[in-house]
Amino acid sequence: MKIRFALCLLLFSGGPAFAQATDVPLLIGGCQGCHGVTGQGGHGIPSIKGAHSRDEFVALMRAFSANEKPATVMGRISRGYTAEQISILAAHYARPQ
Repeated sequence: MKIRFALCLLLFSGGPAFAQATDVPLLIGGCQGCHGVTGQGGHGIPSIKGAHSRDEFVALMRAFSANEKPATVMGRISRGYTAEQISILAAHYARPQ
């Protein structure tokens, strides 16, 4: 429970913006609080691991950021990542090509 609270605090305090672009564990840590340790989703939160190609993942994050795709919190969260960080997340979570 404390870990989940810490991850949520990281997410809502602008945590992704403070992450270094190459700090993959910190970047994916921001996703794990909601999407699960492996990105498997659950309890109404979609799976992100292997659900999209890299290009689709990046496009979704851009759509969330621009408020073009409705979401509860992803619009705010996605705006905390740089384009480089989103590319790193896409490489980590995208389905194998």
